[in-house]
Amino acid sequence: MLEAVRDAEETRRVSCGQQGVKPRRFDSGSSDRTRRKMPSGCDEKNGEDRESQSIYVNNPHLESMKEDILYHFNLGTSSHDLAAQFGDVKFVCVGGSPWRMKSFIKYIAGELGLAGPDAEYPNICEGTDRYAMYKVGPVLSVSHGMGIPSISIMLHELIKLLYHARCTDVTVVRIGTSGGIGLQPGTVVVTKQSVDATFLPRFEQVVLGKPVVRSTDLDGDLAEELLQCGKELAEFETVIGNTMCTLDFYEGQARLDGAFCSYTEEDKQNYLAEAYAAGVRNIEMESSVFAAMCKLSNLRAAVVCVTLLDRQKGDQLTSSHDVLHSYQQRPQILVGHYIKKKLSASKKK
Repeated sequence: MLEAVRDAEETRRVSCGQQGVKPRRFDSGSSDRTRRKMPSGCDEKNGEDRESQSIYVNNPHLESMKEDILYHFNLGTSSHDLAAQFGDVKFVCVGGSPWRMKSFIKYIAGELGLAGPDAEYPNICEGTDRYAMYKVGPVLSVSHGMGIPSISIMLHELIKLLYHARCTDVTVVRIGTSGGIGLQPGTVVVTKQSVDATFLPRFEQVVLGKPVVRSTDLDGDLAEELLQCGKELAEFETVIGNTMCTLDFYEGQARLDGAFCSYTEEDKQNYLAEAYAAGVRNIEMESSVFAAMCKLSNLRAAVVCVTLLDRQKGDQLTSSHDVLHSYQQRPQILVGHYIKKKLSASKKK
């Protein structure tokens, strides 16, 4: 499989200016190009009974559009042949920082033997300053900025990109940093469930002025596979736990060092203790909408974040730049090991 990936990457050509395909859903192993509707009994609250391996875009309006412009990616169905450019994608890794996602694509290219150490990786979204995107072989690396609104915009366009490109069997992993609760700094947390600030596994989106609550369940088998990869590496502590997703970095995470603070140190500690008792092991600001949107799209998804500090012991980062940099590489190492392992297993079949 690895050799086939290398050959495909060497011969792959990007065609521009071709008319884009109409929005359709393509099932793995099928040549049927008839758009299929969401199976009956499947609503966006639970996403049950969805066909495996297919990517869903539950939007009837896309069918009548002559062109779909993915504005924040500087891509489109008329300006780019998305199937030729992205159709082989099997793994998508997303993270907040453009620099970190470029670093990841360099790392995974080396791990898979797809490029030399001096290879260049152009930003596919170079025409926009919103996000950065890099690709090597079957791996796509995309930045998403900070917070739910930013990652939500990116995910809408990423899901449509994979859909238009007719991708199947795609695994999406968010890699990033977080604040830990009761964990040593540098511990990697694989998310079991993303919960809100009241410790409930849900994401609430207001649509047309009305709240819509969506599930934030992630793929349990994938989480266990990633945990096993951590054990195989034995380079750093890897655990599974709930991740609290907040709307804010300061008050929303019970910090004492923001511009405003209306609570005491004791209040903070009590809140974090409640979070820990609810199974929360780390805090970040993107996992809930990531989990909800991947579930709605039938994408196998996971969240892998390293903890930079224990929030029960402080609010500000005091570790050196070199230490923090080494921590930030740990999710890349873990996910890189997983991707390499999966491709090697496919090769043996």
